[in-house]
Amino acid sequence: MDAASAVTAAVAFVWLGMVLAISFLEAPLKFRAPGVTLSLGLGIGRLVFRALNRVEMLLAVAVAVTVVADDAPAAVTVAGAVTLTVLAVQLLLVRPGLNRRSDRVLAGEDLPRSRAHLVYIAAEVIKVVALSILGIRALMT
Repeated sequence: MDAASAVTAAVAFVWLGMVLAISFLEAPLKFRAPGVTLSLGLGIGRLVFRALNRVEMLLAVAVAVTVVADDAPAAVTVAGAVTLTVLAVQLLLVRPGLNRRSDRVLAGEDLPRSRAHLVYIAAEVIKVVALSILGIRALMT
């Protein structure tokens, strides 16, 4: 395994761990904590996901650079492309709507459950699969 493949695998698994810990552990659990109101949970969530997404953008650049620099095999390239595409969809298409909705909820509106939230969760599941494949395939090169 060359250095670029090792870096790709490391970045993929760090990124995977962050998504699993924040999206599938912290996010749902914070609303179950005693004293955490919807407004407080939304405020915390926005802060945490803004930070996660900034780190994800840096990790995405690292993946893109290492995959291109390594002239990676097709499976690595495809998994990396899927991961980056899913992140772009989340940041450019889904998050803005979720932010507008949370602004309305924080302003006191009582809104029904959001489909955009389910789309974001589905995208996170796809990203978890793509990152897993990316890391495993990069280790295999």
